[in-house]
Amino acid sequence: MIAKCSAFCLFLQFMIEMDAIDRNILRELSADGRLSNLALAERVGLSPSACLRRTQALEKTGVIRGYRAVLSAEKRGIGFTAYITVGLNQHTKPSQLAFEQAMAAASQVRECHNITGPVEYLLRVEVADLAAYKHFHTDILGALPQVRTLTSYVVMGSPKDERA
Repeated sequence: MIAKCSAFCLFLQFMIEMDAIDRNILRELSADGRLSNLALAERVGLSPSACLRRTQALEKTGVIRGYRAVLSAEKRGIGFTAYITVGLNQHTKPSQLAFEQAMAAASQVRECHNITGPVEYLLRVEVADLAAYKHFHTDILGALPQVRTLTSYVVMGSPKDERA
């Protein structure tokens, strides 16, 4: 238990001590996670060794959880994106777990969020076209016994999208 407390205390201490340079490192890596340490150091005004130490500290404390590639939807054959709110029939842990397992297995679901409000979940779904969406909506999502309500919001454009 002491080790967990120490790690948590280290995390809290680091969060309190995070300064403008750390925030600049995070901003630069958010924009381009493939930056070399040398290029990152130049952009944030540090020596390469100091920059590496700070980046490693951000990784160790969990501020940086990983690095991802930003994928082209069009090049992957994705021409249709929708957000769907999902209301469940029952508000039980087994019902939630069954639904979450089904969403984890559905390749069309790129994000699944348990939310507050009149429904339980918000999904981001990516498919090739309207026909593929209808198949997912009707034959996969709509066929789940846990699902009570579905409301779709079709994405017509994304003027700002900073997801990695």
